[in-house]
Amino acid sequence: MAVDSAISSPLGPPACEKDAKALRFIEEMTRNADPVQERVLSDILTQNSQTEYLRRFKLNGASDRDSFKSKLPVITYEDLQPEIQRIANGDRSAILSAHPISEFLTSSGTSAGERKLMPTIKEELDRRQLLYSLLMPVMNLYVPGLDKGKGLYFLFVKSETRTPGGLLARPVLTSYYKSEHFKTRPYDPYNVYTSPNEAILCPDSFQSMYTQMLRGLQDRHQVLRVGAVFASGLLRAIRFLQLNWRQLSQDIETGTLNQKVTDPSLRECMGKILKPDPELARFVRHECSKESWEGIITRIWPNTKYLDVIVTGAMAQYIPTLDYYSGGLPKACTMYASSECYFGLNLNPMCKPSEVSYTIMPNMAYFEFLPHDPNSAGFTRDSPPKLVDLVDVEIGKEYELVITTYAGLCRYRVGDILRVTGFHNSAPQFHFVRRKNVLLSIDSDKTDEAELQKAVENASRLLREFNTSVVEYTSYADTKTIPGHYVIYWELLVKDAANSPTDDVLKQCCLAMEESMNSVYRQGRVADNSIGPLEIRVVRNGTFEELMDYAISRGASINQYKVTRCVNFTPIMELLDSRVVSTHFSPALPHWTPERRR
Repeated sequence: MAVDSAISSPLGPPACEKDAKALRFIEEMTRNADPVQERVLSDILTQNSQTEYLRRFKLNGASDRDSFKSKLPVITYEDLQPEIQRIANGDRSAILSAHPISEFLTSSGTSAGERKLMPTIKEELDRRQLLYSLLMPVMNLYVPGLDKGKGLYFLFVKSETRTPGGLLARPVLTSYYKSEHFKTRPYDPYNVYTSPNEAILCPDSFQSMYTQMLRGLQDRHQVLRVGAVFASGLLRAIRFLQLNWRQLSQDIETGTLNQKVTDPSLRECMGKILKPDPELARFVRHECSKESWEGIITRIWPNTKYLDVIVTGAMAQYIPTLDYYSGGLPKACTMYASSECYFGLNLNPMCKPSEVSYTIMPNMAYFEFLPHDPNSAGFTRDSPPKLVDLVDVEIGKEYELVITTYAGLCRYRVGDILRVTGFHNSAPQFHFVRRKNVLLSIDSDKTDEAELQKAVENASRLLREFNTSVVEYTSYADTKTIPGHYVIYWELLVKDAANSPTDDVLKQCCLAMEESMNSVYRQGRVADNSIGPLEIRVVRNGTFEELMDYAISRGASINQYKVTRCVNFTPIMELLDSRVVSTHFSPALPHWTPERRR
């Protein structure tokens, strides 16, 4: 029941008094976005005034915007790598932050094939927790009764390692799930998970998924929402159920746990919960043995009100498959965050995926925006860009996000391209357009054009002894398979038909391409099982000329035409697929290890 209107919020009547406080906080922050931003910048600059980085640019303790903008350059990760490497190697002096760097959060891969290391400090956990605490109060405005059931969320920890200097390096969500903030979180009737902490924190992905799915099946009538971080993760869970429902139903029937689950804390935890339930086992067998899995989510979890998954950016490619499995349930994208910083939340989480906009919370960091011009050659130190403050962005325009954080990132280009869709009070709302320069993505992997080119070059070396070369190529991310996988179209020039490359050689070309991908891709293939084997489809000679003819027939200039390295336009993909003469898949897993190279 909604609380008294005296503590209501402009966003809507809150579900409880705790929600009212959270909604009032959102209103206060967004109404005063510019003063909050000014205070945040002053706090960051004052706190870090004696760091090596700020002293290098002779800020001399100044904490005002004008000094900051005139003296500090706009930077990328590569600009910071020397400082980050020193911290990783054990230098504990105040290089970027006055507070000790508590750990590194690993972000998507760099051009060198390693994950980025984002420095963080302990107090950032409080800031992240604050943003999490705002999500359910907003969701409760749109979906009543979430305190009457549970959420089936598939949450996982991923590989972590230590830098040469001994600091932990791990993904941001692994850091959060392993923190006391998460493990000892207070009971909240609006935010109860079916998955026990022991299952979420189990490092073995099979054991973790198995027990989370088992608990979800046991609580099927109590489940009101189903989710994962990314759309791809939820589809992997469905695929896991397809592969393992027989054993899961056996465990449910007998009240015993699969012997493949060996983690002692997990076995102890599940031993207290598992009881024989032959009726539920019969139901699971009945539903999962049907030929069609259309609507399987609502068939097994009939009270599900929505899916809680990210379906913006590269994840939008999974929407049709999610609709198939869920019967078209609403898809809620609740927050916008990265390893570098948590940014904001969706104040209308039940909108269509194509209409998702995130409201930036001005207390999270200091935000600036670089007007995005895809045709621009970029900028140099001699011609620095003119950045726009948070409240000064213009509706309809696209910008690249630039952040300054408490942990010591200053005027750092995140690489996200955002379009302004409106304002909530004085805080702008953004639609996530895409990652800058990203060509292919299945899960958390991000492959750009330069990386794909390098992979093709490395693989094509295997063709030299057959006097064969790659004439042209393009690609797409095939998300119809679970897990999704990269498809690369090759047109080959075979100079000696009697000595053309064999199927085995082309399979080795697939593997060579995978070995060339960055560590995020290879981890997805090896450790997370979130990406399937790479596929090369060889097309017949002349196919790419036909593509050019098609593009010109649609108005492209013959002088300016160049082959796009990633395709997603249905007629072009149909043309390519109709010209395929052979298909080849990677025969093995690429090399990957959680240890960082020094």
